[in-house]
Amino acid sequence: MDNKATTTPDDYDEDQVRAGAARGVGPIRACVRDSLEAYFQQLNGYDCAGLYKMVLTEVEVPLLEVVMRECGGNQTRAAEVLGINRGTLRKKLQFYGLEA
Repeated sequence: MDNKATTTPDDYDEDQVRAGAARGVGPIRACVRDSLEAYFQQLNGYDCAGLYKMVLTEVEVPLLEVVMRECGGNQTRAAEVLGINRGTLRKKLQFYGLEA
């Protein structure tokens, strides 16, 4: 990960997001939306329960995996990148069985 600049969600304006989507490089939100729409189509009218927890897990696990890899396993740096407390990160890594 490059430490030269820190990017936050506030760094992206709506025009940038739309331009990215037009190029087929949509924001994460678009990927999640597409996945949810596909999920509901696959349900074919059947009820579902626990969707919130399922979605959080489906997003959080790869998020933690990628950030930890990009930070070379450095939990302090990963916590900074994620914007969470290092203790919270450690608990999440343990919960998902991702600790080294």
